[in-house]
Amino acid sequence: MEILANLAHGFTVAATPFTLFLAVVGCFLGTIFGALPGLGPSNGVAILIPLAFTLGLDATQALVLLTSVYYGTMYGGRISSILLNIPGDEPAMMTTLDGFPMAKQGRAGDALVISGVASFMGAFLSTVGLVIMAPLLAAIAYLFGPAEYFALYLLAFLTLGGVASKNQAKAALAAALGLGIAMIGVDNATGMPRFTGGNLHLNDGVDFLVAIVGLFAIAEVFIFIESHGKNSAIGVALDKVSIPWRDLRSTFGTMLRGSGIGFVAGVLPGAGASLGSFLAYMAEKSWLGSRGRFGTGDPRGVAAPEAGNNAAAGGAMVPMLTLGVPGSGTTAVMLAVLMTLNITPGPLLFSERPEVVWGLIASLFIANIVLLIMNVPMVKLFVKVLMVPAWVLMPMVTMVSFVGIYSLTGSYFDLVLMVGFGILGYILRKLDVPAVPVILGILLGNEMENALRRAMTISNGDWTYLFSSPIAIGLWIFAIAGFVAPFFLRGKLKKPPVPATDDLNED
Repeated sequence: MEILANLAHGFTVAATPFTLFLAVVGCFLGTIFGALPGLGPSNGVAILIPLAFTLGLDATQALVLLTSVYYGTMYGGRISSILLNIPGDEPAMMTTLDGFPMAKQGRAGDALVISGVASFMGAFLSTVGLVIMAPLLAAIAYLFGPAEYFALYLLAFLTLGGVASKNQAKAALAAALGLGIAMIGVDNATGMPRFTGGNLHLNDGVDFLVAIVGLFAIAEVFIFIESHGKNSAIGVALDKVSIPWRDLRSTFGTMLRGSGIGFVAGVLPGAGASLGSFLAYMAEKSWLGSRGRFGTGDPRGVAAPEAGNNAAAGGAMVPMLTLGVPGSGTTAVMLAVLMTLNITPGPLLFSERPEVVWGLIASLFIANIVLLIMNVPMVKLFVKVLMVPAWVLMPMVTMVSFVGIYSLTGSYFDLVLMVGFGILGYILRKLDVPAVPVILGILLGNEMENALRRAMTISNGDWTYLFSSPIAIGLWIFAIAGFVAPFFLRGKLKKPPVPATDDLNED
């Protein structure tokens, strides 16, 4: 009853006309960002962060806008996957396996509708799971001390990008780079500047938002300039869109199973939507066995990964809100927004700022309904976005980034630093080094250092204190397992089940 009362309070916060307007705008822009190949949820949210602060939105309004963009990008990623055979983002990779064959068979409209309904099912059920699990996990978080938090941060670093990353060593290098950047500034314990090079602008450290917008938005501009908009063309035309009721009925169980698997994957720190999509697809393929025709245009091969990756998006919000540890790359970006707004995620957030938490959760329900309405009858409109040339889109992204950061900080140095991070992000992309661990290192580096210092102070330098509780030991075990597991799963994740050429030709 207490949860229902809190949720009702959240709807009173989220149902104001202006907040509803922000949710609709966020869903619309998010779907567009998701439909454009390569942008993805992290970039979509990062691009609009400066806009949120430029408009002077309060904490709840800013989070409603950005989470609506987040959910919208997860919906939109399927459009280019089905029509172009190019994933809008990494979680949508599995959708190409059956979505594009359906489009080649003249069923592009059916595939888009099935994927849209599956996305709604996964996102809606994961939001219900967020309502149930978040307060319970927040209560458990009260048992956490310095040793437990240090192990928790370690878990995030060792698992983030581990399963979905192409190279474990590169992910570790990126995390180390982020931790090194986090050390820049005045040391809280000694008051001495570290790694500032004598530059007074760096005494306060590197601003989260400057790094995020540079690594994602500005780097994406460089990538688009290099590609000359080569991916801005329709691969399979979309003639008509109708609701395939028969396919929706036959895939209902698939959507439920994919949603459950995706939510669990999202709750795991660092696993994210990519793992949720992969596990949902593979589990459904194993479940159906010879009854399925996966890889040749089976509607269940579209429904399973879409339900899985959208459910993982909601699941990733659970550890971010309750523990302050992002469950995915996009929630790492949103964690930076919370910290910029002087909001500390964790168990106290539910008691100190309930209007923020429950307003956000209520807005997720609203965003899901808005996205379902948008993504079925208006799907033809979003398809047209794929024809927007890069030379029109990228200047707008650049303008929003520069104006937003300058209006937020008022510092010319931060603009130069943002461009520097953009160059760094471009280099990382070319070397296939993930940028998300860099952001996580910048976000959590100081907190991890403070937790370690408090643990050593309490224990008088006894390092065994870090293993002094069952919770800490369990987190250490999960951290080590999360780092080692990808070495055994790497072959399967690198080689998704692609059908033989002869099978496709037979269809």
